[in-house]
Amino acid sequence: MSSHCRIATAILSVFLNQVTAGSSAALTSTQETTSPYTITVPVNEVSLTFHASDYHGSPLDDLKVADVRLSDNGRPQTQILSFQFYPKLPIQAGILFDTSRSMLMDLKQNQHTAALYATHLLRKGTDRAFVMRFDSEAKVLQDWTDDSSALVTSLQTVASDHASRFGGTVIFDSIYEACRDQWRDDQAQSSGNFILLFTDGIDNASHTRVSDVANICQRSRTALYVFSNEEKSRFSEGQKILTMLVAQSGGRIFFDPKGTQIWENLQVMESDQRSQYRLVYKPSNTKPDGSFHRIKLDLPKRGGEITGPSGYYASR
Repeated sequence: MSSHCRIATAILSVFLNQVTAGSSAALTSTQETTSPYTITVPVNEVSLTFHASDYHGSPLDDLKVADVRLSDNGRPQTQILSFQFYPKLPIQAGILFDTSRSMLMDLKQNQHTAALYATHLLRKGTDRAFVMRFDSEAKVLQDWTDDSSALVTSLQTVASDHASRFGGTVIFDSIYEACRDQWRDDQAQSSGNFILLFTDGIDNASHTRVSDVANICQRSRTALYVFSNEEKSRFSEGQKILTMLVAQSGGRIFFDPKGTQIWENLQVMESDQRSQYRLVYKPSNTKPDGSFHRIKLDLPKRGGEITGPSGYYASR
């Protein structure tokens, strides 16, 4: 072999050794960087929280999984993975006030309703609540507390700066923000969570979609309870949206224009949230396409009423 060939061979050998060493170092570095982490793969399961009562409104606390009939988009579901009952749950409540100009006429009655809940139904030491107001933007006025007097104080000044605010109403953004920022996952699993919402349903400034609101309510296990001072009307667009949202979140909407049923409605809400069942199932017909799946839960053997989400959006 000529001297030129030997030199070329030596240079090539050194180059290959450097490349191999570099590749090994890069592989080792990658392995060292990624080894502490794991990839989380979504599991195709649906978790439902619901309340069951007899025809007189008393909670049913002895249901078995065999008592419940479940369907998903009209198809019976049999792969129920867990079924648990939670009596006497602690409460975590968000009190959300629409303080836009269209709601100022109803302000006193809404303040009275929220104060009645805070002083008579919220249990010190176990329950907590926060107060948020919104119009063109949302603002937390009172952070989480079990002190009813602190809640009442914040309620008294909930619209004190309304005259300085202009613009639209962000109902969807505010609900989304409340669910995203106020409920931690570990707390959401072990309490009755709901938003006590005072609004007419007219949203004209939110960036959040209705489906996003329904999704985050379900993920945080937060039901919407709307107290409306309007007469029920099938022509009201705001009422249509609110009715859909409370159904998808597992809550209720109360129409009480004269304010004669406030205490009774608050007690219904209280009963719904204190006593709950949690059911987890693996749907037989879910595709990751973002479509809405309608859920039907009933008690064909026992009879009674179930209050829970009307459906969910399949993950994309």
